[in-house]
Amino acid sequence: MTSHLKGVIAAAVTPITGDFGPDLDRFVEHCRWLLDNGCDGLNICGTTGEATSFSLAQRMAIMDRAASTLPLSRIMAGTGAAALDDAVELTKHAAALGLAGALILPPFYYKGVDDDGVVGYVERIVRATQADPIDIYLYNFPALAGVAYSPALVSRLHATFGSRLAGLKDSSGNLDYAAEIAAISPSLAVFPSNEGILLRAKAGDFAGCISASANINSSWCAKAFHDGDQAALDIASRLRALVSKGPLIPGIKAVVASLRGDAAFAALMPPLSALNEADKHNLVRDVGKIIGDRQKLSV
Repeated sequence: MTSHLKGVIAAAVTPITGDFGPDLDRFVEHCRWLLDNGCDGLNICGTTGEATSFSLAQRMAIMDRAASTLPLSRIMAGTGAAALDDAVELTKHAAALGLAGALILPPFYYKGVDDDGVVGYVERIVRATQADPIDIYLYNFPALAGVAYSPALVSRLHATFGSRLAGLKDSSGNLDYAAEIAAISPSLAVFPSNEGILLRAKAGDFAGCISASANINSSWCAKAFHDGDQAALDIASRLRALVSKGPLIPGIKAVVASLRGDAAFAALMPPLSALNEADKHNLVRDVGKIIGDRQKLSV
């Protein structure tokens, strides 16, 4: 099984309703906007999508709405969970819907687990989806998960599960690590989380990027990846640097709300909190200075 996902993939935010559920109408609206503005694909139900703050039923509802309205071949869903059965059910659901991939965090509550334990976790998910296989992508984010997919572990998983293992998203920020994973096999599609690597991806070093800030800079990311446009990449990188100065998800959602002219997009699931008014104003203003009149922003 060869991964068909590549290029600019936004880790899509999930709009939130007043009673702390996923706002599915706004979610689909935003996903369509991203696909129309440079994204080659979308990662839904990921960290930026606040998936671990949603229930199993809510995460499945997000997947259902995406599958019913968006191109299946361009959607991967985060299906990792602390509970093994939850991860299995989410991955089976993504497979049944026909999504292009399942992005799996390692089991993230117990720390100091050995490789045998992580292999057992992945093996259960692979075995449960044998009849309806889906591309599996590992999600390396040790700063939050507390458990890493080391190169040795990825090599073992690749040797054990072969073509079922399509690739890896790396949110460690360590490009040497990402390059080491990519060197394990040409069949592994490696996606760093920073769009600054897009020219390297265009050259073949990586499959692309899966980026939170692609929610706001996807059109420039697309020009960098598809056209080799360094000036566009510079703009994308400056925008990422701005939203990365403070809490990333609240910052991105504040900018998305301004870009879309809809304050509801800024809502967050507890325990995340919105930016204060001064920080939000300054962030949107500074983003506007970079974007200029290329896109409409309201401060």
